[in-house]
Amino acid sequence: MASGFFALLDDIAVLMDDVAVMGKVATKKTAGILGDDLAVNAEKASGFLSSRELPVLWKITKGSFLNKLIILPVAFILSAYLPQAVIWMLLLGGVYLAYEGAHKIVELFVPHSHSKGVAKIEMSEADLQLQEKKKIKSAIVTDFILSVEIIIIALGTVVGQSITTQIIVVSFVAFIATVGVYGIVALIVRMDDLGYRLIALSTKEKSVSKSIGKLLVQALPLVIKALGYIGTVAMLLVAGGIYVHQIAFLHELLHAIPSLLGELLVGLVLGFIALFLVKVARGLRGE
Repeated sequence: MASGFFALLDDIAVLMDDVAVMGKVATKKTAGILGDDLAVNAEKASGFLSSRELPVLWKITKGSFLNKLIILPVAFILSAYLPQAVIWMLLLGGVYLAYEGAHKIVELFVPHSHSKGVAKIEMSEADLQLQEKKKIKSAIVTDFILSVEIIIIALGTVVGQSITTQIIVVSFVAFIATVGVYGIVALIVRMDDLGYRLIALSTKEKSVSKSIGKLLVQALPLVIKALGYIGTVAMLLVAGGIYVHQIAFLHELLHAIPSLLGELLVGLVLGFIALFLVKVARGLRGE
């Protein structure tokens, strides 16, 4: 009896050791996409009223956890019985990310016609709530696609391991992806709040806390603007990377140029094709 108990403990210790090793490998493999995930979600979670930033971010975080709860079991089942379906999910998600990136570029350089020569209109409370819901929904959809990419990459690092190891490692990476990314996003969007608190710490005209506080307050708009650009590029890179890594023809075609440039080009082309097709479809529907 005792020997059986100690044998069980030994098996658990071996499993935990395997999980720790594979967890490190999976985290390193997904580091790049986690960086893109951070840039995209920081941009998506910004632009709200100061009093709504944290409540909105919490809603997006809960949506992200729900995404992982949906994706994880489906990914394990598809990986075991229908691996080709996982690739098609990635490719469809890549089209959406590319479309989002291309749409943002068009908005940047070609303002909407209704924005020209029209006085700024005060939005009602109902309109503000509707706009907030739309932005939250868009952020959660984007998170879903990035989560699929993160989970599939993590799953690829533990192929050949026991199903128990796969579940623990990939679930751990998914948990870190949500807590880590949205924790950092929360710190970014509340930079100004921290800055004002530091300014209020000292009554002196010049002090270290006031200098740091003013720097944080002044830097926030620049950080948010920069994250908007970085997030757009990140979406195009992730989309292009999905297609370059999954389609051998594209990989061979672009192998002579730097990988980041190739992925960006593919993301741009894919995004503008998707944007064009959406415009055509809306035109046919009379929108």
